[in-house]
Amino acid sequence: MHDVLHISASPRGPRSESRALAATFLDTLREVSPDTRIEEFDLWDGTLPAFGPDAAAAKMAVFAGEQPAGEAARAWEAARETFRRFNSFDRYVFSVPMWNAGVPYILKQFIDVVSQPGMVFGFDPVEGYRGLLTGKRAAVIYTSAVYGPGRGPAFGSDFQAPYVEDWLRWAGVDDVRSVHFRPNLATADAESGRRLAHAQARDLAKAFR
Repeated sequence: MHDVLHISASPRGPRSESRALAATFLDTLREVSPDTRIEEFDLWDGTLPAFGPDAAAAKMAVFAGEQPAGEAARAWEAARETFRRFNSFDRYVFSVPMWNAGVPYILKQFIDVVSQPGMVFGFDPVEGYRGLLTGKRAAVIYTSAVYGPGRGPAFGSDFQAPYVEDWLRWAGVDDVRSVHFRPNLATADAESGRRLAHAQARDLAKAFR
């Protein structure tokens, strides 16, 4: 049995296409694996700490082999607590809408908070980075309103999926699966694409255990 964390990057609630696909995925997972523990992490719920000057100072102190102190220490502990929650799961489901060809800033904030030395990665001056999130698996649900594969540059570019999947693999998660629903707005027939994406989400969930 595995523990699954759903990380939602959309602030649109029930109107969100990415959250709807995630709901299909998770409902299917509950059906096929009723003992699986599933937890929701809405990145917009106000619990995600900032990563500003104090946290950045703490990170560089740790890189230098020092201990953060004062406000930096408190910021570092907030980052550590977010990482501990994240790391306590071995399966991840990310629901990620496209914003301006990339990801919502709240997801970038989450990545910046947890991507710390000794947590998400190790570093060697000769060998470089080493991802520490080994033995985990991720499913990523991508949506976009206008961008779609095969469309010309006037319809945007994809810096969304490459960014998320590069980060996951850099962090050590080498089993990454995905569902894409794009475009979901600027198209004459969104419904057929929507049905296909939900079917793909169900199929992916059945094999996610």
